[in-house]
Amino acid sequence: MRVQVLFHDNCFDGAASAAVFTRFYRERVRADATFSYRGLAHKPGAEGIDPAVFTGDENVIVDFRYSQDARLTWWFDHHASAFQQPGDEPHFQRDTSGRKFHDPHRKSCTLYLADVARERFGWDASPLKDLLHWAEIIDGAQFPSPQMAVALEEPALRIMTVLESTKDDTLIPEVIRRMQTDSLADIAASPLIAAPLEPLLFRHQRNIDLVREKARYENGVVHFDLVDEGVDSLNKFIAYALYPDARYTLWVGRGASRAKVSLGSNPWKPQTRQHDLAAIAGRYGGGGHPVVAAVSFKADQADKARAAYQEILAELSSAG
Repeated sequence: MRVQVLFHDNCFDGAASAAVFTRFYRERVRADATFSYRGLAHKPGAEGIDPAVFTGDENVIVDFRYSQDARLTWWFDHHASAFQQPGDEPHFQRDTSGRKFHDPHRKSCTLYLADVARERFGWDASPLKDLLHWAEIIDGAQFPSPQMAVALEEPALRIMTVLESTKDDTLIPEVIRRMQTDSLADIAASPLIAAPLEPLLFRHQRNIDLVREKARYENGVVHFDLVDEGVDSLNKFIAYALYPDARYTLWVGRGASRAKVSLGSNPWKPQTRQHDLAAIAGRYGGGGHPVVAAVSFKADQADKARAAYQEILAELSSAG
């Protein structure tokens, strides 16, 4: 039995969900299954999932949007924007397999998946409790302070930093395999993470300096434009470490393969959020959660991304 696990690429929660699913499947469904892993990324606009990715005897999606493809046999997601294509949600609601699950109120897909596996299939996820704990903290922004989220001293945060930045197609599948048995401390200390981490920490400090230089704080919104600096990914908590009273953070950037607008609300001041950020991003073909979301554009559409950024800034700044 060949099981193809499709996961949210460049994401700690996506990788952890894939690891948890694999261990659950081996222990409760079929011990002799073989697994392959492939990351899924959000494309510009609202394009559906490429049918060519469904290559297994069983095909699984974790921590990513829904597909109506008949070859999809398992699905777990927690994004409010999970149903992107016409007919997605009714198709999901008609499913009778008992193997497709969605709860937009859950902070991480990892712990949600583990809870479903325990409640529905009698699986014990306790050997992975550290992985579940950190997936919930990272994807749910449950850090005690923004300084902890920016310092990147914990093993899980070091793994997160590498996963979010890597372009190596072999690295995340290997991390997924190790997450099933190894401690996060051992994974973080291994050359797999330690080697690529060093230049990333240097870049992280540069990004902190860039945000400090470029950011403006107005009407409760920290906003900045890093298109000309060639940045499309950075630690989302930097702005809150610099501006702890901010209600929202909003920025636009561009990398080699995309331009991107990122929206976030302050997880240390949740009572100040007045907008559904996933709904805002959805109007531009993006998505996410009510508290954090993003919109991707093609790399040559920086002007379009900047226009969306300005429109969203006006909307967020209008909050009372």
